[in-house]
Amino acid sequence: MADTSQGATMDCILQEIPVVSRRLEGLDSMMTSLTEDTKSMRLDIAGFQSRVTALEQRVTTVETQAVLASDRDQALLYLRNKVIDLEDRSRRDNVRFLGFLENIEGVDVQSFLKSTLPQISGLTFDLPLEFERAHRRGPKRRNGANHPRPIMACFLRHTQDQQLLQKARMQGPFCLNDLQIRMTADFSKETSERRKAFLAL
Repeated sequence: MADTSQGATMDCILQEIPVVSRRLEGLDSMMTSLTEDTKSMRLDIAGFQSRVTALEQRVTTVETQAVLASDRDQALLYLRNKVIDLEDRSRRDNVRFLGFLENIEGVDVQSFLKSTLPQISGLTFDLPLEFERAHRRGPKRRNGANHPRPIMACFLRHTQDQQLLQKARMQGPFCLNDLQIRMTADFSKETSERRKAFLAL
């Protein structure tokens, strides 16, 4: 009786072995798949790490370039302001006269200004007015009668152009017959724009 029972148990075990074997094969297949997936994930992670490293290097390079560009911008701004300052200094004895009709000065602009400026300003000068140069600015215009070119004059004595500018600021435009004559210091374009913006505030 015991032998019969043991035989039945052995038969059951022998029947289960193929089932267990198939399950083990399935688990082995799953483990192989998991191993391959893990390897693939490791490769992906390594690729991401490589990309992140490359991006970090690029960011570092861009940051360095940004710092260098900022330094260059500061240097360029300094040099630009220096050039503007030098240009303004070189023009400090220049005065622009606006409103003189075309050809009213004849052939000699300096002689015209020497005789006309004391007359329209009412100023007397210790020394006669003298100029390094005086000329119309720019090419002749077709509508010069309505829009005459300014006269540019570089005074030999800085005190004389300052006297005239101060009188013009206090009094306003000078009058020559029916003409309104304005005069301004000859600043660089940048300084003129800054002054306009400041005065508009």
